[in-house]
Formats: sequence, C-alpha cells, structure tokens
Amino acid sequence: MCLGVPGLVVEVDDLTAVVDFWGVRRRVRLDLVDEPVAAGDYVLNHVGFAIRRIPPEDVQTTLELYEQLLKEASGDLMATDVRSEIENLKSEF
Repeated sequence: MCLGVPGLVVEVDDLTAVVDFWGVRRRVRLDLVDEPVAAGDYVLNHVGFAIRRIPPEDVQTTLELYEQLLKEASGDLMATDVRSEIENLKSEF
C-alpha cells in the first residue's frame, strides 16, 4: 500500500517546493505533480514527490479524511509508524 500525505506548499523554487506537513517542513520534488503549484496550494506527497495538486474545493475534505484515518487506526501498526515518523520529523528541527 502506498501512503500519500497532504501538505501545504509554502515556497516554490524551480522543480522543488517546501511543503508543510502538520508543522513539519520538507522539500519535495515537483517533477511528477499533475499541474503547476504555487505557495498556498495543497499537494499530495509520496516519498518526497508531489504527485497531485489537491483542488481547493477538496482540501478540507482531504485533511479531515486523513485525520479520521489516523484516529480510527489507533491500534494499527502502519498508523503507529506514520505517527512516529511525524514525531521524528518534528524532533529533527
């Protein structure tokens, strides 16, 4: 299973962007994204690549769905792994 994580584009520089994932900022590649992105857009990220720009009308629903998935999967090993990855990223900065 692949996990795509939604994030807010903070800055765009040629073929990369700084994206905020719940307070953790990472630089991601824009080579694969389906349309141009700008600061303020949301993208779906997979292993360091933005793969899709999330349409503005879908952002809130996407974020709510992601949060719900994490809540419902509290005993799930993958959800635990995702949470620990987020926490590890936060501690790096």
